Amino acid sequence: MKDMLQLDDNRDMDDTNFSQTVIAAVDTKAEWYDREALPALLDNYRLLHTCVKNIFDFLVKKALITADPYKVDKKISDIQAPPGTAFPESERATTIGIRLSDYESNVDFVCNYYKFSISNLTLANVKKLVDLNNSFAWSSFTPNSPKPNTRALAELVMKGRQSVDALTGSMISDSLSKGSAALVNINQSLKEITEFQKEYYKVQVRKNVFSHSGYDMNAASSSESEELAQIKKNFTAAMGKTPFYNELIDEIIREDHAPDKAELQAAVLSKLAVESSEKKKQEVKVDTKELIMSALRVFGAMPPQIDAAQQKLNENHALLQSEHNSLMDKLKRLLRKAFNIKEKPIFYMITITDTATETRRKEKINFQQFVAEIGARARRFSAVGVKGAPGYERMLVQPEEKILEFVSAQLAESGRMLKILAGLDDFFKQTVAPANKAKVKGIKMEITSLKNTVVKANQVRADYVAHAEEAEQMKKLGIENEM
Repeated sequence: MKDMLQLDDNRDMDDTNFSQTVIAAVDTKAEWYDREALPALLDNYRLLHTCVKNIFDFLVKKALITADPYKVDKKISDIQAPPGTAFPESERATTIGIRLSDYESNVDFVCNYYKFSISNLTLANVKKLVDLNNSFAWSSFTPNSPKPNTRALAELVMKGRQSVDALTGSMISDSLSKGSAALVNINQSLKEITEFQKEYYKVQVRKNVFSHSGYDMNAASSSESEELAQIKKNFTAAMGKTPFYNELIDEIIREDHAPDKAELQAAVLSKLAVESSEKKKQEVKVDTKELIMSALRVFGAMPPQIDAAQQKLNENHALLQSEHNSLMDKLKRLLRKAFNIKEKPIFYMITITDTATETRRKEKINFQQFVAEIGARARRFSAVGVKGAPGYERMLVQPEEKILEFVSAQLAESGRMLKILAGLDDFFKQTVAPANKAKVKGIKMEITSLKNTVVKANQVRADYVAHAEEAEQMKKLGIENEM
């Protein structure tokens, strides 16, 4: 009898040791996810958003879809995938316009407001992300797709590409290709996170239920049925509203009681292993020329947004000027036209906000000049931001220092452009007559998309500078380094 008691004590000690070990392993893995894997997942979502926005703006500009008139009024507080049900062919432009708009808004929400942490990416929340990802099948983007959304959107994109210039066609192809690649990486990451979340859930049960005051560890260690009874008895008190997943609870019990529990425990710990940070990592050769050129390709995503903002600004400008339509104004316009007199520049006094210092100042803007400048900027980015374009090829033969100088200048100028766009957006909304306020077209969405692109380009530039400085330092130290 004494020997039997000693055997039970050893078994209990083994189970306790495993619980402590697996809890520590899950905590370490969760820290690794939060520090390394989840930021990479967010980067892939940002790339996907840029690609989706390019396609959306292209289709709106080609009048192939109808932009959602209520988009600005829709407030997103949680991920919700657009419907995937069938719809009449006659409603394709409107339906796909709304669904693609909702999809883009949700991805934008994920990029800018969603908390990427293991504690937030529960199994239920991962499912919401997967459902959102499945709204459009970018990896099998074909008019023959069995999914109504993908099939209709592919047909519209194919129709739109029949009459576009080479640069626009290349931009759409690039967006579809990169969007597909980003989504493959995203889905792979979510699949791995789902598997980890199962272990994370099981560890929360071990942490909270097993340590609850009402949990009888001796009874639970006696048999599988007793452990299940103890878990059920204390689950709600220890876990609150957390769902009771029968399959995962069964796994916990098998790991504690099954004849092959040693193998099951070893498999769990192997799955949770994180490569030691002390282990020497294999050096990866970085092509710094390609890295700085990739910053130029990021700029290539901006022309559609700039064009859309420019068009809305011109419409708002015309709306404001129409309020000054007296007989004298009409006579002046007729005289200028008759004598071919150049139109007098129109200046607007706008408020510029510096988000870094949270200061505001007034600035007089030559409207026609600014609109012409951003139009030239869009053309410049189309020329240098797409592989194979003449401007891109000319930049490719330049020294890296010259390309960096150009990228830095474009980032600075784009930052100023964003401030003026925001100022003009507020100016038109506040200045037009009350009767015309509903006619003003806001450009907040375009500004947000442009800002995301500028942030991405700046990140690439910073990566380049870091690699270039490290390589230069190694050179000064006389160390050969394949950077």
